[in-house]
Amino acid sequence: MIQWSDEDQKYVVSLPEFGPYAHTHGETHEEALRHGEEVLELLIEEYQVQGRPLPQPLTVGSPVIIGQ
Repeated sequence: MIQWSDEDQKYVVSLPEFGPYAHTHGETHEEALRHGEEVLELLIEEYQVQGRPLPQPLTVGSPVIIGQ
């Protein structure tokens, strides 16, 4: 999920399936997307190393809670 933050004046990327602290940001939408992809790759690698299953994807219409 990519959203503009008036407070930070940046695009903020949240990966809610991975918990409230899984975010990154970028100056542009494209930069935020790249950073989000990098974080997602690192999270997947870490889950694999730990032998943990990946979180279930959120479905359309399910509530998304993003930590502040």
